Amino acid sequence: MNGPWWYAWGGLNQRLFLDVNHAGSGWLWNHLAAWGTLAGDHLYYPLWAALALALAHKRPQLLDPRAVLCFLIAYLFDWLFVASIKPWLDFPRPPLVLGLGAVHVIGRPELYHSFPSGHSAFAFTAMASMLPGAHWSLRGLLVAYALWVAWSRMAVGAHFPADVLGGALIGVFSAWLATHVLEWTGYGRR
Repeated sequence: MNGPWWYAWGGLNQRLFLDVNHAGSGWLWNHLAAWGTLAGDHLYYPLWAALALALAHKRPQLLDPRAVLCFLIAYLFDWLFVASIKPWLDFPRPPLVLGLGAVHVIGRPELYHSFPSGHSAFAFTAMASMLPGAHWSLRGLLVAYALWVAWSRMAVGAHFPADVLGGALIGVFSAWLATHVLEWTGYGRR
């Protein structure tokens, strides 16, 4: 696999992708992967934001409203970073690099703009921004959600591990930035 050293990992990026992508198949495996991809789609940000706002309003002991505010702001950073980096780097996706016959593709094959994974960035933005203000029971769900979406992007054949890791780092960084913006404006956690 060609690419910069920080992306190719000496061929490990491709090998790890194939290990995850070929680890399973069948109805349950394919649907879990497809649903994970659906759950991390940026198009559903308004739905996730509305659900988080409703939960924080009805059950603030489960989710601090400031954590939801952090998520709303962090998403703007996440969107800015992902939308700026993807077209600039324009790395090819696994089906284009390895060939359609070598990749277990679930859904429509995606070929371009591989780095970073926008789905992973979104899921890790949600997790990292709301985790500090969430009850312990909700924290487990947030972590499971982020990991599920990250795994699903490799399982459906859309992203290499480096793409998923890059997206996760962008998500965590976006949450960190949003936290500092809220602290600077006086809305941060005490």
